Amino acid sequence: MRAAVYHGPRDVRVEQVAEPGDPRSDQVKLRVRRVALCGTDAGEFAHGPIMVPLHMPHPASGHVGPVVLGHEIVGDVVAVGGAVERISVGDRVVPGAGMWCGDCRWCQEGRTNLCSSYYTLGLNADGGLTALLNVPDRMCRIVPAGCALDAAAMAQPMAVALHAVARSGVGPDDGVVLIGVGGIGLFVLAGLLDTAGRVVAVDVDPAKLETARRLGVHAAIDARAQDAEAQVRDALGGEPVDIVFEASGAARSPSFAQRLVRRGGRLMLIGLQADARPMDLTDLVLREVDIITSVAHVCGDDLPRSLALLSGGPLAGEALDRLVTLDAIVSDGLEALVRGEVAGKVVVDLDGEL
Repeated sequence: MRAAVYHGPRDVRVEQVAEPGDPRSDQVKLRVRRVALCGTDAGEFAHGPIMVPLHMPHPASGHVGPVVLGHEIVGDVVAVGGAVERISVGDRVVPGAGMWCGDCRWCQEGRTNLCSSYYTLGLNADGGLTALLNVPDRMCRIVPAGCALDAAAMAQPMAVALHAVARSGVGPDDGVVLIGVGGIGLFVLAGLLDTAGRVVAVDVDPAKLETARRLGVHAAIDARAQDAEAQVRDALGGEPVDIVFEASGAARSPSFAQRLVRRGGRLMLIGLQADARPMDLTDLVLREVDIITSVAHVCGDDLPRSLALLSGGPLAGEALDRLVTLDAIVSDGLEALVRGEVAGKVVVDLDGEL
């Protein structure tokens, strides 16, 4: 069977790989239908290896060498291991992609995303950009009947976004600013619109701001404007900003977020910065601003809510930029993401691969 295999920076090849054998007792075998790409995939392609264990074994997965990419997966179950009870052949499932041990301190606290043995399919072990894949059954959640294939491929990043929204403690009385509506930010926006009182979106891309308006934000502000900070405050009627989500990863955004947040407010940092960034720690201390961070998701908590939000609503249609084939994954997918030509999600259609 064919797969998209990462061999190094700017070197992803569609090549033949061996089909997986029978699933282990705690695994299911998937016929992969769709895989969405994200900024992490583009980062590995352009600047990696960052997370891919190309030269040394990964401490948790044990994988070393080229890896089949793809961690935002939806597929149909074609075989199940002997100990699997919750999932049956014929079910359509989304694997959460991140695997946890269940025994360490963090797993016992319910924070499986921080597991001491955590690894991610498609980054630290072979992933879903191929026809068939064996995955642990405990990371899989059944796709509701009303959730389309392309939408289900977005469930994993939506779960990451919902985890961040939950960690922020946002409530219906909060005024919230979201910096960055691309990539994970669009899914954060959907979670905020389902939870917060007033949401202001900030970005530099007019198309992304227009998408935010269609989804129902209170206001959408172009960060390139000289008075962007004043526009944000005006949009909230002069009220202080309770929570600022930084989801862009842009170099100037953390300091911009800090200037916006109110005394006693919260900064929610999600976007990954390429380099260390200066922040005025004295200001943060004197104004008692909380800094919160978020990574990945907790499969049992976040993935079911993600699938529910994606079922039947407008989000998936707004988020989808393009559907591509496996053969076009580099030219129309990864390269386009690196060049910044993608306004939403790139989803790879694998239906023709078996």
